[in-house]
Parts: sequence; C-alpha cells; structure tokens
Amino acid sequence: MKLFTVYENGTLRKVENLDFANHKVFLVDDKKTIYLWFGKNSSQNKRKLSEKKAQKIINTRPKGTNLEILLQGNEYGRFLTIIEPLKKGLSNKGNLEKRKELKIKINDTLELIEAGIAPDFEGEITLNAYKLSEEKKSYEELCRILAKLQLELISTEKKIKAADIEKKTIEIYQSSSTYDELCWLIAELRLLKQKKNNT
Repeated sequence: MKLFTVYENGTLRKVENLDFANHKVFLVDDKKTIYLWFGKNSSQNKRKLSEKKAQKIINTRPKGTNLEILLQGNEYGRFLTIIEPLKKGLSNKGNLEKRKELKIKINDTLELIEAGIAPDFEGEITLNAYKLSEEKKSYEELCRILAKLQLELISTEKKIKAADIEKKTIEIYQSSSTYDELCWLIAELRLLKQKKNNT
C-alpha cells in the first residue's frame, strides 16, 4: 500500500501517514483498489487532477482494478477499516502484502539443511518461494506467472491463449492472496510441473 498527498497542480508526493486535513486530497494505492479521499474544503481543481492521476495508474494495472472516491465524513466500505492505520502510518510496517511466515520458514529450512537433512517437498517449496520473493517482482507479475502455471497444469492444449492468461491473472489479482502466498503457490506449482515432466 502506498500513500500520496495531491498538490494543487496534481503532483503526487509520497507520505508516511494521512492527517485527513479538510483542505487536502489523498490517493491511497492498495494495488487492487485506488482510493481518492477528498477533504470537504479541498478544491475542485485538485479533485479533478487527482482523478486523472488515479486513472493513469489504473490504466497500467490488470483489468478489474477499482477506483473509489471518498468524501470526508462519508467514508464507506473497506476504507473505514483502514482509516486508523492510515493515520498512524504504514511505512514502518513495510509491504502490507508481505508476512513474516516465509522468512520464519526459510530459516527453519536452512537450519535443517545445515544439519545435513535434505529438505522435503515443503522445504523445497519454501526455498524456491523465498528465492522468488527476493527477486522483487511486482504483485502483478506474480499474478501473471501463477495464472500461466495454473493453466498449463490443467489445460490439454499445447499453447495457452493470451486471453485465458489475462482472465486468470485478473481472477488471481482480485483474490485476497498476499505477496508471499503468491510466491509460495508459484514455487509449489513449478515443482509439481517439474515432477510431472520427470515422470
């Protein structure tokens, strides 16, 4: 999740938290949803330019990315649940899509390897998932990779259609998977595919 304040000329400046001042406009980029928050005294010009900026961001994302516009005092839906964290600031929490589980698992797996114990299937997935997470691919890239892998494993066709990959990518993008979960699923499917090809 990324937070921006919008200037009068439409420029975005990254911020660490939102103070929800009534003359401001904020853009919250939550990957699957772009939120625009309008303070009740914010200018029409700032609002209009922020909508254009938001639309430009959405145009670079897979289909299905939403724009939600929220007026001060009339916030609704999921935005209500994230107001307090937005006030406190998210920068020190890192990527909200990442969790600590993968790091914990990789440490446990490495300890077993150092002890001379070969990793089991789950250990192999952990190693590969961790390596993938270190490549710093975007969330969208991971969705596309996973979509292609899923279709390759279930399809009887030799070549997967681009339209099918796009459709599956959007489905994954709109799911609630975290960044690390995507890495895990990709690693798991890659190993399954490898084992399938070796049989």
